[in-house]
Amino acid sequence: MSRASSHALKHPPVTAPSTPAGAPPAFPELAVAIERERRRGRGAQSNASGRYEAEARVAFDDGWQSLEELPPFKTTVSLDTSRKVIARNDSPDIGFDRSINPYRGCEHGCVYCFARPTHAYLGLSPGLDFESKLLAKPDAPALLEKELAAPGYEPRMIAIGTNTDPYQPIEREHKIMRGILEVLERAGHPVGIVTKSALVTRDIDILQRMARRNLVKVALSVTTLDAKLARTMEPRASTPPKRLEAIKRLADAGIPATVMVAPVIPALNDSEIERILDAAAHAGAREASYVLLRLPLEVRDLFREWLLANYPDRYRHVFTLIRDMRGGRDYDSQWGTRMKGTGPMAWMIGRRFEIACEKLGLNKRRSKLTTDHFVKPKPNGEQLSLF
Repeated sequence: MSRASSHALKHPPVTAPSTPAGAPPAFPELAVAIERERRRGRGAQSNASGRYEAEARVAFDDGWQSLEELPPFKTTVSLDTSRKVIARNDSPDIGFDRSINPYRGCEHGCVYCFARPTHAYLGLSPGLDFESKLLAKPDAPALLEKELAAPGYEPRMIAIGTNTDPYQPIEREHKIMRGILEVLERAGHPVGIVTKSALVTRDIDILQRMARRNLVKVALSVTTLDAKLARTMEPRASTPPKRLEAIKRLADAGIPATVMVAPVIPALNDSEIERILDAAAHAGAREASYVLLRLPLEVRDLFREWLLANYPDRYRHVFTLIRDMRGGRDYDSQWGTRMKGTGPMAWMIGRRFEIACEKLGLNKRRSKLTTDHFVKPKPNGEQLSLF
């Protein structure tokens, strides 16, 4: 048995003077990176307790130098027993009002992921827990069919992949996303997919049939073409060449493919905007979009830890530019500006993106999905009509 100990620390008040209103408290005593071998292949450096926990527990060596005996973080998958699968939103700056997340947590481990704070609602850490303690929704296809069949349901595009990636590695075994697509295809329901995974090409057979009826479009997020940066920042996502290859395979199959340059991180990957767009356009992408780095709640500290560990020489410059684009703060959640930022630097990034898209012929025509084919699924036990 390891002699490494666990120590419980009471959280300081959230209203401490050093903590901005609405931000997670800073715990200097907990900002201890997990030993590298234990987190090999992971994005976050630490695993601090979620903001809703009364106590925070950290491993520390009690003098026997036995922390190295602790096991590495392994991926575990638990069942999510939610009774509904379609989530609704009324955000005015995103183009959908409903979405589905087949999984909670994401093994891709992207250090900048804005969905990380959601793990705090489960009593888990937005750090390494978010990447290793995952929840799957095996009943999602059946629940979706039931919700589509509900009286009064009005079809509009369902977005998938807007929180966690539906094609993360565990999808190979669980196949929940494929089951969802089968339901949507039978119902003639439109869907928009966002992913960083080449695994999306596994479902080209379904996606191609849906594309013929204007029922689907797929966006591949390409953050960088730098293999080292990608491996460090998005450790278990598909490599950049694999994502570009996925765009080509989708486009060749007649499936509308979009490239997302997301997130744009100043002084880290913003210099690649034009190269990413050029590579994606040549692979067959016809539309493009971008999103500026977002650092809500715990993501700010996780990204700061990662930056100091991997690019310490750029740390001050990156955060100075981020604050220049966020009204002097690390993050601004204001609708209308949270995706693109404000100020001269944000304007320059937007203009560069627009000029590159214009030169490459991107966004000349945008694919429009239709609800004309929608047919409500028949509830179990209901007799089918003869006519």
